[in-house]
Amino acid sequence: MANVTDLICYPVKGCAGTSMSDALLTPAGLAHDRSFMVISEDGIFRTQRRDPRLALIRPAVSTDGTRLTLDSADGTGSFGTLCVDVTTSAPRRDVDLFGAAFQGIDQGDEAAAWLSEVLGTPSRLVRVPPEHDRVTDGWIPGRSGYADSGAVHLLSRASLTLLNQRMAERGAPTLSMNRFRPNIVVDGHDGHDGHDGHDGHDGHDGHDGHDGHGGQGEGHEVRDRDSGGDWAALPNAEDRARRVTIGDAELGFAKLAVRCAVTLVEQEAGERRGPEPLRTLASYRRAASGGVVFGAKFSVITPGKLSVGDEVVVQEWGDA
Repeated sequence: MANVTDLICYPVKGCAGTSMSDALLTPAGLAHDRSFMVISEDGIFRTQRRDPRLALIRPAVSTDGTRLTLDSADGTGSFGTLCVDVTTSAPRRDVDLFGAAFQGIDQGDEAAAWLSEVLGTPSRLVRVPPEHDRVTDGWIPGRSGYADSGAVHLLSRASLTLLNQRMAERGAPTLSMNRFRPNIVVDGHDGHDGHDGHDGHDGHDGHDGHDGHGGQGEGHEVRDRDSGGDWAALPNAEDRARRVTIGDAELGFAKLAVRCAVTLVEQEAGERRGPEPLRTLASYRRAASGGVVFGAKFSVITPGKLSVGDEVVVQEWGDA
């Protein structure tokens, strides 16, 4: 059986995530996920690609979204904790997200000053306006706040286990799940006794059946459909899940998650390390369209409540 093992919300784009046992899935993803964004003074979004210290900012948002708390994990304790009374009535301002123009509600000078000090560069904080209706592309299009692309990022522990095995073979240190910033982490067991319900080999020769383009081999196709729903024990099986139900919620596949330089940032330190995991991913996870892929992005078809422990059922499979 495939189950949810973690739910992570990232209230402020590029900042640290918050692990939850339960979450509300809205049409735009997990409630409050990427509903805030740090921008430069001229409105361009800040990202860990250029500002890795974003990873040190620990946001927490109230259930009703009216209060945001910002804390810094830089280790000095010199920045203190900032509490922001979220406004949705302040004037809108233009913001730039990957060259696309959107609107954001500025959250005031106090938040701007705190962020500027932590990041060491002039910054401001904006919130998604209530009228925000961004449509993201993909196999099944969807809605999203300020996420890069796709409302929900789903990744299996088996995929990470295989990556870490391959990195260890290269003499590289293994990585934790937070390097990849998923929203939903799934796990399966498949009769294994190893870490994460998986021994890292899946009964194979150390390869996951991929052809180097994000596709699965035929052997995995057979085992997926005959495994009694324990598909998440197979590395990178999420590539081919097209419609997924979790409780009364339903997700539709949008696209594979193309990985960028954010994966080079050590989240606990807020510092860029290189060249892993991109170097290892490039050895077996190159997409035919370019780049390396790891995990999948999903659109929300039916909102609902998600909980750790929920079964994750693939209703429709496709080709990677």
